Amino acid sequence: MSRIVLLRHGRTAWNAERRMQGRLDPPLDTTGQAQAEATAPGIRDLAPVVVIASDQARAWQTAAAAAEGLDVEPRKEPRLRETDVGQWQGLVDAEVDATWPGGIDAWRVDAHYRPPDGESRHDAYLRALPVLHELLDADLDGTALLVAHGGVIMALTCGFLGLPPEHWGALAPLGNCRTAVLEYRVDRWRLARWGAEA
Repeated sequence: MSRIVLLRHGRTAWNAERRMQGRLDPPLDTTGQAQAEATAPGIRDLAPVVVIASDQARAWQTAAAAAEGLDVEPRKEPRLRETDVGQWQGLVDAEVDATWPGGIDAWRVDAHYRPPDGESRHDAYLRALPVLHELLDADLDGTALLVAHGGVIMALTCGFLGLPPEHWGALAPLGNCRTAVLEYRVDRWRLARWGAEA
């Protein structure tokens, strides 16, 4: 495996409302479905040899649209689910801050901070990392496409590249149907692109 493309799912109505989704499972809205379908030509150009997606509806719908025209069937992977934000799920930032003052800011800057009854970004990284290792152990040639969620993609990217957790907040949030592209060059994995279209 020489390239790993991590694609965030398309927009949901909750994304449009800036409402925290976590493990809750709203589907793509019409904009999100259009975004997912628009990724298909770029994904075909990448010619992935494997497509793995979170089994949450928004990621799975995105994977199905993105893989249109490929000879590769997407495979569901529960370990790529979004970070569980516990009691914050379904809330907007102002609602979280009203009950847990400072919690949102702590969660954004501290990879080890856990929302009440949730998991930290570092927890999500440890859960999802074996998926990458299994891909590398399979010794496939070419590109892998992983379709997942913004929090998990950020955590995987930072952790896999060896960034200290205290610096994980340095990457800007990944937009809907935007990618993180990891490429192996010479002696190491590198972040080739962040936030680009597929």
